[in-house]
Amino acid sequence: MGIDQIKARLRKAAAEAGLPLGDRRKTYNSRLAQELGKWAEEKGRGEEFHRAVFHAYFVDGINIARIGELVSLAKAAGLSEPEARKALELRTHKAAVDADWKKSRQLGVTAVPTFVIDQKGVVGAQPYEVLEHFLEENKIKRK
Repeated sequence: MGIDQIKARLRKAAAEAGLPLGDRRKTYNSRLAQELGKWAEEKGRGEEFHRAVFHAYFVDGINIARIGELVSLAKAAGLSEPEARKALELRTHKAAVDADWKKSRQLGVTAVPTFVIDQKGVVGAQPYEVLEHFLEENKIKRK
């Protein structure tokens, strides 16, 4: 499958899910965004920060590897710019993200989304039927 086919598939999935998606031309390292996301969660603004980063990256094509961009996104999410910059410069949540990455490797996560129940997983975007079967196999019932 070529890049154009992959982009078309992604665009279709985003449209079906009601998610905005721009025409991003580059891929940027999200490591610092993950670290700042952990910090934002501790401050009670994780959801707002993650939404801001999602939109910046997937819609606007912003380089989320840059500290200045992340600090601006933190401000947009209602967080303190100086505190966000300090968290990034000191890498205060590096160990927490390292632990998340280690756990994901142990669980065999190779793509997003990945769904895990009791150390078993389904990797990548899957049709409803696949997820339903996974839940039924693991005795998780819909309410």
